[in-house]
Amino acid sequence: MSESPVRTLLAEAVEGLGGSTREGQIQMAEAVGSALVDEQHLLVQAGTGTGKSLAYLVPSILHDNRVVVATATLALQHQLVERDLPRLMEALKHRRELDTSYAVLKGRSNYACLHRIREGVPDDNGTLSMDFQVGGMAAKVLELREWAEAASEAKDDGDKDSAPRHTEREWRQISVSARDCLGAAKCPFGEECFAERARDKASKSHLVITNHSLLAIDAIEGIPMIPEYDAVVIDEAHELVARVTQAATDELSAGDVERAARRARRHVNEGQAADDLADASDALQLAMMETAVGRIDALPGGLLDALAQVRDSARAALSAFPKQQSSDAGHDGQSGDAGAQQAKGMVQDVFTIAERMAAGAQSDVLWLSDGGERGGFRLYIAPLQVWGQLRDKLLTEKTVVFTSATLKLGGTFDGVASTLGLKPAEQIAAGEERERTEDVLPWRALDVGSPFDYSKQGILYVAKQLPQPGRDGLSAQALTEIVELIDAADGRALGLFSSRRAAEQAAEHVRSRLPHLTTLAQGEAQLAELQQQFVADPHTVLFGTLTLWQGLDVPGDTCQLVLIDRIPFPRPDDPLMSARQKAADKAGGNGFMQVAATHAALLLAQGAGRLIRTTSDRGVVAILDPRLATARYGTFLKASLPPMWPTTDPAIVRNALKRLASTG
Repeated sequence: MSESPVRTLLAEAVEGLGGSTREGQIQMAEAVGSALVDEQHLLVQAGTGTGKSLAYLVPSILHDNRVVVATATLALQHQLVERDLPRLMEALKHRRELDTSYAVLKGRSNYACLHRIREGVPDDNGTLSMDFQVGGMAAKVLELREWAEAASEAKDDGDKDSAPRHTEREWRQISVSARDCLGAAKCPFGEECFAERARDKASKSHLVITNHSLLAIDAIEGIPMIPEYDAVVIDEAHELVARVTQAATDELSAGDVERAARRARRHVNEGQAADDLADASDALQLAMMETAVGRIDALPGGLLDALAQVRDSARAALSAFPKQQSSDAGHDGQSGDAGAQQAKGMVQDVFTIAERMAAGAQSDVLWLSDGGERGGFRLYIAPLQVWGQLRDKLLTEKTVVFTSATLKLGGTFDGVASTLGLKPAEQIAAGEERERTEDVLPWRALDVGSPFDYSKQGILYVAKQLPQPGRDGLSAQALTEIVELIDAADGRALGLFSSRRAAEQAAEHVRSRLPHLTTLAQGEAQLAELQQQFVADPHTVLFGTLTLWQGLDVPGDTCQLVLIDRIPFPRPDDPLMSARQKAADKAGGNGFMQVAATHAALLLAQGAGRLIRTTSDRGVVAILDPRLATARYGTFLKASLPPMWPTTDPAIVRNALKRLASTG
């Protein structure tokens, strides 16, 4: 029997890259190739070290039509575009018959805007200005402008990742959102536009690398962002539901409405329309002050009336904008267009969001926040579920391959598949065939395992003797346990905490008890700088919150102990998660297991995955929450973790860490 084209090309690629054959990589590549040919959806769990990017890139290159690869994080996108793809294409350059073209596509605000750079930035009154009297920011913005002009002349990409070091606030001075963009046809610099160049390159490429959010906007919201394609590979697929939800979440404050009114005042034909919108802003502020913070299951009359007033005033303001701006006024006229377009875009956003919030649809979740660090009341609205949209708008139209190191929870793919829009009853076994129809979307699942021997490389320690975590921070017993474990490891520890408060409490305690070690806490410096310090000195401890749980890659002796303070269930007052849990219960399911436990299992698996990154790594994952050993749901959670050797004996763990430290 002859070797499959996918297997042959993968072998050539691996040889060209100087790598070695990995059985899991071969299995995955052939499964992805079959999925693309058979037009059947596929879920692949591929552990760290499998080489999954190569396993999906090779069959994607062989596919007849364009394939989109979507990632959750910029880090993986950067790895694909800057490292994996260039090396792969170099290894396959002898295969001239293959289309090895590729392009990266991001949202418009990721590219510098030449119109904004050359014509100015509208201020809060809508006046276009080239002046940056904002302290030390002026010099940095000038540097960014000069970089963008040089990039335009050199035909470079104008991507923010290629720009000189900058803050988000500084970048906003030279970029625009999709709403504020004039569009290539109207903009005097349309032919030079970095974003349009990126789209043009993507339209001529066989592979397009993008992110989950842009994919959601294109496929689910129906706004064309990506050139035509029939297949998509979604890497970091465990993040997809959260990213799609985020892309479909809107927010509104009285300040947003007031700013839109102020911008509109310069451009509308009827000044009263802008005044009415400003009055609606005041009404919204009063209504929010009278509404309890948290999830809003039924709109109070006062808030409903205020949202309706905002909606109607915004609609009237939109009608008051001139129908058409002068198109032959030269650059000055075009600048006027930019100010008017931005103002109209702001009013349109206010109208759309207020209309959605006032509708009170059962498919949405509405909540009020006190603003936290941002200050001021703010309304949020998000979809209750996204599986229906994913199924109707993406899965029925395209062939989708979902892959991640974390797709199998509690020993099954069913939970994650359901959140993605695939029904467990539609799963087909190896060798089984089922026709794809409008109502039935067959899918396969594959776990290719990991090249790591987790039972020999890692210990899973559950601190069964500790009290159950409470709401008042870390207990004295938990703090003592943390110190003893870190002391045994002589540093080399990553602490993952459910709150900033707990991370800071642990850092302060460890500093006082183990002053000879370097203890770093998230927030004391940029994350990249903290990671660099952590890697540079093994006698270092790094404590952080949720953002450290995923994407942190520190193989070797740097990290031999991963501490997790508690099972990361969503907060009981999380408006969206609590609404999803309630909806699952109402539908006859188990909301706690389907929502809270699934959420916790994903995060636990991701957190535990920080320990073993290569075949030579050794260490301990210590979970300081006895419920993992004592609660009924503990079995489900443990089945979602890498199969490390389990123990509840602290003495065994401390001795193991001491041995590792002495040989490190």
